Amino acid sequence: MQNKVKIKEIFKSVQGEGPYIGYNQLFIRFSKCNLKCKYCDTDFKSNLIEYSTVELADIVNKSENIHSVSLTGGEPLLDVDFLQEFLPLTNKKIYLETNGTLYQNLEKIINYIDIISMDIKLNSSSKNGDLFDVHKKFIETAKNAKKEIFIKVVFDEKVTDEEIKKTVNCAEKFDIQIILQPKTDGECLKLKKDLIEKVYNKFLLEYKNVRLIPQTHKFLNIK
Repeated sequence: MQNKVKIKEIFKSVQGEGPYIGYNQLFIRFSKCNLKCKYCDTDFKSNLIEYSTVELADIVNKSENIHSVSLTGGEPLLDVDFLQEFLPLTNKKIYLETNGTLYQNLEKIINYIDIISMDIKLNSSSKNGDLFDVHKKFIETAKNAKKEIFIKVVFDEKVTDEEIKKTVNCAEKFDIQIILQPKTDGECLKLKKDLIEKVYNKFLLEYKNVRLIPQTHKFLNIK
């Protein structure tokens, strides 16, 4: 009997975040999440469609002119049992967007993942508590498997110096890139230019492999 999963949406669009910005991807948005971020505005309870592993793989394998398949959410790793059956059936590069907390689930499918975009959920903006210990274990799992991984950080005016130091410590320990994302409200940045530059410079004083890249898909008004 095939595993099945409830998916919020499947769509083709341009990646709007991080170092792969501008690449065409097939996005598969999973409907579960183990965190409750204060700024999350996605409805994960309605209009869900159930797919079997074969049905979803067929959609992926027939997709043309894409750089990769983005598994996003929610948190895709909550459906790891489904992914274990689904991913071996696919023939595309896999790009995992994750909150970086379920490292034990990552271990089960790491061989099928090509690129990992890992969010660090700062308590100052997401109100999820301090997650840095599990973030480090997650990064270590990816690096041990020699997988490409980078960190994304959404920040607002409440970001603390301690959070900056802990984020840098995560990245520096494993020599990975940090992508800073000022919080947005729809198509508009919520932060003033001076504050954005101040936070960016604080990161740069601690670590050089940092890039400031807003969520450009919001400015372009695309998914």
